[in-house]
Amino acid sequence: MGSGNKPSGKVVRVSTTSRTYDVYVVPGILDSCGELISKAAGGEHALVVSETNVAPLYLERVVSSLVSAGYEVSSHIFPAGEASKRAGTWAACLEAAAEAGLTRDDVIVALGGGVTGDIAGFAGASYMRGCAVAQIPTSLLAMVDSSVGGKTAIDLAAGKNLAGAFWQPRVVIADPRCLSTIGHDLFTDSCGEVIKHGVLADPNLFESLETKPLNAPGYDEAMLADIIARNVEIKRNVVDADERERGLRQTLNLGHTIGHAVEAASDFTLGHGTCVALGLCAIARAAAAMGELAKQDSERIERVVAAHGLPTDTDLDHETVVRLAHSDKKRHGDGVNVVLPRAIGSVEVRRMSMGEFAELVDAGCGTATCGTTAHLA
Repeated sequence: MGSGNKPSGKVVRVSTTSRTYDVYVVPGILDSCGELISKAAGGEHALVVSETNVAPLYLERVVSSLVSAGYEVSSHIFPAGEASKRAGTWAACLEAAAEAGLTRDDVIVALGGGVTGDIAGFAGASYMRGCAVAQIPTSLLAMVDSSVGGKTAIDLAAGKNLAGAFWQPRVVIADPRCLSTIGHDLFTDSCGEVIKHGVLADPNLFESLETKPLNAPGYDEAMLADIIARNVEIKRNVVDADERERGLRQTLNLGHTIGHAVEAASDFTLGHGTCVALGLCAIARAAAAMGELAKQDSERIERVVAAHGLPTDTDLDHETVVRLAHSDKKRHGDGVNVVLPRAIGSVEVRRMSMGEFAELVDAGCGTATCGTTAHLA
C-alpha cells in the first residue's frame, strides 16, 4: 500500500434520524483527529479507549492531536480480542470515564477495530445517559462497516451482540495508512464484509473484486481509500433510510445468521469477516438450491470468496448451526429473518420458521463447489 505525493480521500455525510455526521476517509488524517473531533463534538475532556495491540501504535499520536486541539486527555486500554467484548470491559470503561471527570458534554474516542468501537460506543451511549463518541477505526472491517451506523454492543454468554444500543458517533476518522500496520490475515478477514457489500448493493464493486482481490498486491492508498469510501456510502445509504433496523437495515446482515453461528461455535477463534464470507457462500448456495438465485451468481460469490483466501464452507454440524441461530439477535419469536441474495447487487429479507431455516442450512452448508472449509474442533 504505497502513498502518493499528496493525500487523497473522500468525506461521506451520514444523515440519520438522530444525527448527521461526517466520515473522513483520507490518508494521513489521523494527526488531524483532534481538530476534527473538537469541531464535531466539542467538550473539554476526552477519554481515548483503545486496546493492547493498537494503543502502542497510535495512542500517542491521537493524544497529541487532542491536546493540541485543547482537550484534557485520559486513556483507557483493555486486552485486545473478542473475548474482551463483555460487560466487565464495558463497565471498566465507564469507571474510567467517571474517574477522568467526563461530563455528558465531553467525548469518548474509540481508537481501534470493531471490538473497541463497540465497547467505547456502548460506553458513550450509557455514560450519564449519553455523551459524544468519535470513532477512529484502525482495521479495514471497522472502516468499511462497524464504525458507521451507530450499532454498539457487547457479547453475552448466550450469544454475540445481545446487549447494546443505537448511538451514532459525532464523527468517524478513517486513515487508510493505519492499515499498513495490520497483518495480512487480519486484512484478509476484513475483506469478507467488503465482498458482502458488493453482493448486497454494488455489482461494480463486486466485479472489481473478481478482477483483483482486495488483498492482492498493487493497491495504492488512493485506490484503497476509494474502496473504503464506497463501502461507507453503501452502508450510509441503508442506515440513512432505516437507522433502527426495522426494515432495510436488516439487509446488512447478509451472511451473518449462519456466519455468527460459526463464529460462536469456534469460540471466536475465526474472525468475523471470515465467518460472514463463509455465511454468504452458504446462503448463496441455499438460495440457488431454492431457485431464488441463479447458480452462476452463487458460483461467482464462492469464487470471489475463495480468491481472497477465505473459507466458503464449514464442517460444523447443521443442528449446531440452527441451535446457535436461536440465540442470534435477528431471531423474532419462533422464526428468523434471513437475507437472501437474489442477484449480484440485490437481496431480500425473508422471514422463516426455524424449521425452514434448518432446511436452508441443509441446502447451504457442506455443499461447497470450490474454496476451503473452516474446520472446527
